[in-house]
Amino acid sequence: MTTTTKPKPKPKPKQTSAPASEQEPIRFLEDRFDCAQACVECARACALRASCMDPDGPKVRQLARRMGLMCAEVCDATCLVLDGQHHRGEAGIRVQVEWCRSVCRECADVFDRCPGAQVSARACRACAQACTDFLATLLPA
Repeated sequence: MTTTTKPKPKPKPKQTSAPASEQEPIRFLEDRFDCAQACVECARACALRASCMDPDGPKVRQLARRMGLMCAEVCDATCLVLDGQHHRGEAGIRVQVEWCRSVCRECADVFDRCPGAQVSARACRACAQACTDFLATLLPA
């Protein structure tokens, strides 16, 4: 007795990307998460760098210490806003993220003038870029 096997039907190809209308919310959430994660990393790097700076040292190190502390606080606050722990509308989120981006850029410039602070400067720049990317997903102000 011979049995014939039917050929298995080919599985439907999986859709590799969502339609444009579905991609927007996904991109928004991904960029929001990336921004929050960059804020956490930047806050950690800035707090660590600031703790290594002598408050009575040279002027540039005093400035770097103050900027590092401020950047850590702003990044921490921004992360809380992006996490949804501080309920704000889109305008409030935009202002917070723009402030974070600005402080991170300024802090990176200050860290560039301090020997040994390059890793912290890179974390600040990465955070500023993540903020920029997230701001691009928000509706225009």
